[in-house]
Amino acid sequence: MRLFNFCLALALCFLTFAACRGAMPERAADVLYMQLAAEPDTLNPITATDAYSSTISGRIYETLLERNKDTLEMEPKLAESWKVSPNKLRYRFVLKKNIFWSDGVEFTADDVVYSFNTIKDPKVACMPLKGYYNDISECRKIDRYTVEFISAAFSDGKAVSPYFLALEFCGTMPIVPKHIFDDGTDFNTHKNNKEPVGTGPFKFLRWKTGTSIELIRNENYWDTKPAISRIVYRVIPESSVALQMLKKGDIDVMTVRPIQWERQTNSEKFNEKFYKFNYYKPHCSYIGWNSRRPFFSDSRVRRAMTMLIDRESILEKLLFGRGMTVSSTFYAFSPAYNKNIKPWPYDPQMAVSLLKEAGWADTDGDGILDKDGVKFSFTINIPSGTAFSERLSVMIKEDFSKVGIAVSINRFEWAVFLSKINARDFDAVILAWSLGYSNDPYQLWYSKEADLGSNFCGFSNEEADRIILAARQEFDENKRNCMYHRFHEILHNEQPYTFLFCNQEHVAVSKRFSNVKLYTMGLDINEWEIAQ
Repeated sequence: MRLFNFCLALALCFLTFAACRGAMPERAADVLYMQLAAEPDTLNPITATDAYSSTISGRIYETLLERNKDTLEMEPKLAESWKVSPNKLRYRFVLKKNIFWSDGVEFTADDVVYSFNTIKDPKVACMPLKGYYNDISECRKIDRYTVEFISAAFSDGKAVSPYFLALEFCGTMPIVPKHIFDDGTDFNTHKNNKEPVGTGPFKFLRWKTGTSIELIRNENYWDTKPAISRIVYRVIPESSVALQMLKKGDIDVMTVRPIQWERQTNSEKFNEKFYKFNYYKPHCSYIGWNSRRPFFSDSRVRRAMTMLIDRESILEKLLFGRGMTVSSTFYAFSPAYNKNIKPWPYDPQMAVSLLKEAGWADTDGDGILDKDGVKFSFTINIPSGTAFSERLSVMIKEDFSKVGIAVSINRFEWAVFLSKINARDFDAVILAWSLGYSNDPYQLWYSKEADLGSNFCGFSNEEADRIILAARQEFDENKRNCMYHRFHEILHNEQPYTFLFCNQEHVAVSKRFSNVKLYTMGLDINEWEIAQ
């Protein structure tokens, strides 16, 4: 499972529609134009923290294993075979031969070992990724085409037991070329973070800051080459502009908003020109409460915040019912999700009672709740240009004011927004997680991830920590899911987030392309052909 915090975040649009059209290169039939809702800050798969980066780097870089798009089972990619030791503490991979990086240098075991050592390097800024390899002590080269991952003897002073996702994380570990990055340059600021060299079906071509990122087909690709010769990712933060461009044929693919799906893409003319797909992905939108702040250090207050938000109404009004309200970050369709736990109801009266119980009252008659001389006045951060976050934050502000809570709204460009989160410099945020199909809450919720990892709201619970660690070592899925059901219950009671929705993904694709299939994991452009 890789987690990327981006799904509801868009950067401010400084491009006009005319400017976007003016920058459009001459169209060719086998060139795919795609919307990029926000510009990434890197294309390095090791240091990337958002799904915009992974979307593009995933076309360039490959891993030892990959998931089958329908069954979700692990299958060979750069590895031709693998073997797990009987005690499940050693994972040996035999690499495919005659695979080359796009600059012509052969891919070997040295690249795998280098990438692992880079992830483990404390100087490399990839804290969310490091947690998955805490209990792997070494990746060693057996020969030019064989590597072995070895579990540590001890972790946190305790003997290590096998990790149920070790094969997946060793097999899907990001791999970068040693001969490019191992040159004495700071890995975090290396020029190839924006000029990637990979083994995948596409190669990096150019990056026009604020405008586009372009990839071209890797003509020396070791596997089946795609029919698409070039991909142009156009930076178009405003979905309304993107939809205009889609309808005019200036882009070919975009994720459409629920209102666009319901009201702006249902005409006969649109359906003649575009395929429409909708499906659920592992995704959870949320409002994160910084427990370090005096307002949100008490779970009763966080539950009150949730009960002041009419999520079912929001789902209908803002998302046209295109999703489901959830009560944890576990994928809503996985067995780890505890379906017996229902989201907290919209109940302002109970919320007020919880606030009083926690000691918040208007003691000076100014209409704002206070406690120990602290006014209940906080700021909610949202990424600029995000229609959902904008409307939701305004609704929260209005509803909270009715019970004596003052809310301000701060809007930031995506890069600044992320920097605030990473510095833990916020009261509350509206965001979403793009999750994986496997479940391990370590990265999001383990207490030691609070300072530098993805647990940026500062959640800490001793029982939760024990469950997280124990579940990582449980290979019996039923037993592990029982643990996760209890963990789900703890999250529900503690409410470090107000868990919002698992949204449906809505994608429109030009019928310029054929063989466009929907899988469990979504769409695969590598299979698309050019319609005649």
